[in-house]
Amino acid sequence: MGIGFLGAIIVGGLAGWIASSIMNSDTGILLNIILGIVGAVVLNAILALFGIYAANAWIPQLIVGIIGACLLIWGYRKVS
Repeated sequence: MGIGFLGAIIVGGLAGWIASSIMNSDTGILLNIILGIVGAVVLNAILALFGIYAANAWIPQLIVGIIGACLLIWGYRKVS
């Protein structure tokens, strides 16, 4: 059983918040949620290209979301 849409929002928000703490970023709660969700989706897509799939459960998705959001924050800093 997957985590579902609401679970993805919660996990994405948590991942974004943790990533903003790790990266010492001062973004708002909405941007944290967006970065967490987008980071998880993008990193899952990249990993799938290499045949690596994160389990559809809370912990693996949280880890992938944190890493993806950290990468997005880093990229945003480089662009701006």
